Amino acid sequence: MASSFASILKDSSLFVERSYVNGQWVSSNSNATFKVTNPANEAQVGVAPESTIDDLNLAIQAASEAFPTWRSVPGRQRGRILRRIGELLVENKEDIGKIITAENGKAKGDAEGEVMFAASFFEWFGEEAPRIYGDIIPHSSPAGRTRVIKEPVGVCGLIVPWNFPLAMGARKVAAALAAGCTVVMKSDGLTPFASNAMAVVAERAGVPKGVFNVVTALNNTPQLGLAMCESDIIKKISFTGSTRVGKLLMKQSSSTLKKLSLELGGNAPFIVFNDADIETAITSALISKFKVTGQTCVCANRIFVQEGIYDRFAQRLVEEVSKFKVGNGLEDPSVTHGPLTNGVAKVEEHIKDAVSKGAKVLLGGNRLPALGKNYHELTILGNANDSMLVSKEETFGPVAALMKFKTEDEVVQRANNCEVGLASYLITGDLGTSHRVSERLEFGMVAINTGVISDAPAPFGGVKHSGMGREGSKYGVDDYMTIKMITTGGINTIYTRL
Repeated sequence: MASSFASILKDSSLFVERSYVNGQWVSSNSNATFKVTNPANEAQVGVAPESTIDDLNLAIQAASEAFPTWRSVPGRQRGRILRRIGELLVENKEDIGKIITAENGKAKGDAEGEVMFAASFFEWFGEEAPRIYGDIIPHSSPAGRTRVIKEPVGVCGLIVPWNFPLAMGARKVAAALAAGCTVVMKSDGLTPFASNAMAVVAERAGVPKGVFNVVTALNNTPQLGLAMCESDIIKKISFTGSTRVGKLLMKQSSSTLKKLSLELGGNAPFIVFNDADIETAITSALISKFKVTGQTCVCANRIFVQEGIYDRFAQRLVEEVSKFKVGNGLEDPSVTHGPLTNGVAKVEEHIKDAVSKGAKVLLGGNRLPALGKNYHELTILGNANDSMLVSKEETFGPVAALMKFKTEDEVVQRANNCEVGLASYLITGDLGTSHRVSERLEFGMVAINTGVISDAPAPFGGVKHSGMGREGSKYGVDDYMTIKMITTGGINTIYTRL
């Protein structure tokens, strides 16, 4: 029976409660399903198949059979299909945004913004597909010639997260298809329907059957992840999620020596120097900290503010965050921040720990039970320090912990004192400081005087325990390619004068 949620969409066919395998919408062989609920009100959004390993293997086989033909499609033709996917996402922005809001809880602006973000990857990689260049290398022998070509790695297993179910899938799928790979995407059990909407759009854009497959599961997720890693057919795993699970997938992939892209956890420092423009600092902090209610891997987690500007920064941040509105994005389009998809208990734990160690609550600090069990006030903590959980762990929620610092050397040392290294932010009016500190920070990405760090043409990824590989950009295609060297000997190189 079709979900009643679909009735609020202009195009109800974008909402599908099935898996997508070999160009067909299918149930699990076991006929088992799981419920998907809206974190804003716990209402059921729909049901999706609880796929088994047998279901997954059908998808892997379909991708394997489609690979020889898809890899042979000229890059320019693949690019046209990818760009068309991007166009269709934009055309259906409102409906797909509602799907994201329903299953993830995002406010309308964030949800529709994610659709546009996803579309940008299909546009970018659609332009990259015909430009996968090789190389010519001069041979050591006059009778030899060496050339290098790039080839698609093969069938790819893509495991996507719940916080950006459409955009993180798009960043992987678009790169893989541009390279000539075929894919099996495992959507997150909390947010399967955005991934399914992408499959609907991909089919309409002309992606052949078997090239793009989507498998849904909730309780069976660990088994499917293991099966992907141990599959001899899947040649690459791309995963976005926690460092713990990323390490597990890496270990499980060791027997098949897979190519891996792992975009894992972060603990982003946001550093504000005395010479910073205060309004630039505030605008950047609002975006980098509170976007999607603080549930992004690049969220500012530790906000270091130099002593000379600390009081002004704290005052202005409280003033601006107070203007936001928390609520249900499906019911009220004026809502700026929705509920947490999950993890509200961790937010509460971090606040209590910080207060017990001397932090002062400058704004918020409490759950919002009148709205629902997953809501929490947008919170600002003053006088935080490095001993607190909010500094040691990724909160993944709407808590801004402000910490004072005196010198550049001090703040760089404190910022780098963590095992992960994904995103970092630096606000300063001094050119020398911006260059020097950005080079000293042990993070894969540094944003200077902005809170926006992600862009389709820019390489996204981290160092240390934040993973390996890069997504987006020209480097993102390379992660789905292998390099082949072709050498030729016995070439007559005695030239005659013409």
